[in-house]
Amino acid sequence: MSKGKVCLAYSGGLDTSVILAWLLEQGYEVIAFLANVGQEEDFEAAREKALKIGATKFIVEDVRREFVEELCFPAIQSNAIYENVYLLGTSLARPVIAKAQIAVAEREGCFAVSHGCTGKGNDQVRFELSFYALKPDVKVIAPWRDPDFIQRFVGRKDLLDYAASKGIPVAQTKAKPWSTDENLAHISYEAGILEDPDTTPPKDMWKLTVDPQDAPDAPEDFTVYFEKGIPSKLVAKDQTSTDPVELFLLANKIARRNGVGRIDIVENRFIGLKSRGCYETPGLTILRSAHIDLEGLVLDREVRQVRDQFVTPTFARILYNGYYYSPEGEFIRATIPPSQVTVNGQVRCRVYKGGFYVLGRSSETEKLYDATAASMDELTDFDPVDTTGFISVQSIRIKKYGEAKQTKGEKL
Repeated sequence: MSKGKVCLAYSGGLDTSVILAWLLEQGYEVIAFLANVGQEEDFEAAREKALKIGATKFIVEDVRREFVEELCFPAIQSNAIYENVYLLGTSLARPVIAKAQIAVAEREGCFAVSHGCTGKGNDQVRFELSFYALKPDVKVIAPWRDPDFIQRFVGRKDLLDYAASKGIPVAQTKAKPWSTDENLAHISYEAGILEDPDTTPPKDMWKLTVDPQDAPDAPEDFTVYFEKGIPSKLVAKDQTSTDPVELFLLANKIARRNGVGRIDIVENRFIGLKSRGCYETPGLTILRSAHIDLEGLVLDREVRQVRDQFVTPTFARILYNGYYYSPEGEFIRATIPPSQVTVNGQVRCRVYKGGFYVLGRSSETEKLYDATAASMDELTDFDPVDTTGFISVQSIRIKKYGEAKQTKGEKL
């Protein structure tokens, strides 16, 4: 007799294939779920494999539009970045995947959800906190934290032996000595040979982007248009896109063929461990960079300062740590649109051999920048004489600081 239905986040890889068979062995009925977040993957092959192993159903949910509109675009609006380098490609996808998985679980009458996340990583936290927010009474089965499971499957050999015993097909291609996770925004590479932070990634590891040294010898120019901080149109030499998903795909195409978006970092995981990761984030890199530049033209100084000090790092941390569906997550998302009301205009951009450059920016509606007032060659409503009083007031505190240093005989 079945213990009940479980909705398993299934990728078609070795780990989740073994977990699928193991759940069936434990007496559960399994609904295999796969979210299409833009990864380049053979969904039909995954379907065939899941059903062959014994899944009752295999369900693919296309969440690319939600991913772009609800996660990637707000990340661009807020310039979200983790530890000054990571554009949160993996983190951004987790809320939409979790939401789709819970929806499938409810639709199919599943009492539990399951995933193949390692017990040492961030994703287990991101998924499970999202599950509990979306369906507080759901049961989560996490095999890689189950004592019996992890004692039984100590390493890859144990997984392969089990797969062979269960007739689970395993790809015969040469295994890459690292693990990957891919979506429309990026791909990550971790583990294996990359666990030594001093090991240079081999050239053939990178999947999405051309090696900057091999990129075209001629630069490529394009223009990104923004409405309230959201990319609304991208004009390139061979295509114009306004649909959010198509625009993002075009940005990816431009950045990928010019070698833009690679990083190699050591980051601090939420659970307390340091982790080395390599990432390719092509389209998001150029869209975010263009957005940052336009804000210099059209965003009020004090609004930008408050946003940069509070919203940007807080939203990044919330995404990274898995608190998207939380009171603070809801609050911080609500603060993003008000800061972007004036971020309207266009940025002319260039990419060349891994680099991103701004050629110019303009806005027909926002007039915070006044070329005449800023000019050194013209006198306008701004009278330079007034600056004397401004400096006098600002210097009161600084003079006191200098006097105190002199009294103590200290040098500045």
